[in-house]
Amino acid sequence: MRKEAQTRILEAIMTRRSVRHYLARPVDGETVAALLESARLAPSGSNTQPWHFVVIRSETGRRNLVSVCHDQKWMLEAPVLVACVADVRSRIKDDSPLSLSETSPEFEVKQIIRDTAIAAEHLVLQAQSMGLSTCWIGRFKQERIRGALRIPSDKYVVAVITVGYSDDQPESRPRKPLDEMVHFETWGGQP
Repeated sequence: MRKEAQTRILEAIMTRRSVRHYLARPVDGETVAALLESARLAPSGSNTQPWHFVVIRSETGRRNLVSVCHDQKWMLEAPVLVACVADVRSRIKDDSPLSLSETSPEFEVKQIIRDTAIAAEHLVLQAQSMGLSTCWIGRFKQERIRGALRIPSDKYVVAVITVGYSDDQPESRPRKPLDEMVHFETWGGQP
């Protein structure tokens, strides 16, 4: 059983592609709930679980979001958009005023981005394993996307994930071999 599970996970990783063309087929609520549940179960530093998810399904909501994501019109083909939002208040407990942006100096911001990215990738891999396709969107400015989704200024939008049934078969993109990126014991160390 263990080998079978390992193969399923590796298959989802190996077959995942960034898809930008979707079928006009809705994704039901139960399926979206399963994706969100997989993200909820992600690990986080000190178990802070800083993530929140904004699910956008309406035509108006998707158009509004696309307009702040550099007008990437192809995103409208996806029936579901999920904004993955990191909450710095999971680490900074006081009520001090914070306004997070791409240049925020607080160390905790890096921690919540890391943790929320793990949760977002759980969602992406779960989608792949369920026959859905996704694309990770990061081309937006915090101020604009927060305004579009009414997200408070002390939250940080890590990604928008498009979700739907693929109408495309993108080829795999080249990956560097392991020996170019793996080091043993120290940087540059050999096995």
